[in-house]
Parts: sequence; C-alpha cells; structure tokens
Amino acid sequence: MVQKFYLDTGIWRDYYEDRRDNMRPLGEFAFNFLRACLEKKIPVLVSDAVVIELRRYFPQEKVDEIFSFFKGIIVNMTVTPEQYSEARKELAKRLKAGNKLPFDDVLHAVVAKHHGAVLIARDNDFDFLHEIVEIEKPEDVTLGGFQTFSRNV
Repeated sequence: MVQKFYLDTGIWRDYYEDRRDNMRPLGEFAFNFLRACLEKKIPVLVSDAVVIELRRYFPQEKVDEIFSFFKGIIVNMTVTPEQYSEARKELAKRLKAGNKLPFDDVLHAVVAKHHGAVLIARDNDFDFLHEIVEIEKPEDVTLGGFQTFSRNV
C-alpha cells in the first residue's frame, strides 16, 4: 500500500508562518516533514476543505504560495457529499459523548480515512479522533529511516 498523508490546516500554517510554541519550532517540524515527503515522493493530499480554511487567514495568492514548493507531491481533491455527511454524523456522536470538536477537524479525519492517508495534525481536538484515522504529529513520523524532527531541539 502506498503511504500518503493528509495535513491539517494548522500544519500548513505552521510551515508557512514558521510558527513556534513556547519551546518548539513548529514551522521547522512541518517543513522537515514536507521536505522528507518531497524527497521520498510521498503523496500529500490537499482537499478543498483545507484550502477554504487557509483562505480564512490568507488571500488566494498566499494559499497558492504555501503549496508551490511541494507541487510535485500535492494531490488535490474535492470533499464528497458523502464525506460531509459522515463527518456530520461523527461530530454528532462526539458531541453527544461530551467532546466539543470543530467540524473541520472531524471532516479532515473522515477525508483522510476515506483516502487511506495518515492525518498529520497537532491540535488536541484530534485526540478524540484516533478511532477514525491514524493521526501523527509531523515530528513523530519516520519516513524510510528519515526522522522528520529537528535535531536542534
């Protein structure tokens, strides 16, 4: 089975904005992960839902720029009505169990699952979605012996 990844919007923002938290270089983690995917020619799925989310923060030209360096591995896709429906059902189930989650996060988990991709995400909301899809942080992924974390941390 071909390995492929689906990145949450926050990971794309980490990369583009070179974000940091109190101690960690999140942008560097995201960049190293994407660079490893590029070097290994591992597909990175980008849905129209991710693009719509990014448009909340950036104009379309900047969104295009975010993906430009990784064009060789980007696979663009459209979220299907069935995936939206499944995400709504999953969200309702989670809300009923007392887990408040953003719809977009549930949708990303459903889309990644439908495409057999590992979801790359950092938000704590994704802790409640592991039963839907495999979820990893970019710095925790090893790609064919290539550890994607920063050795300077």
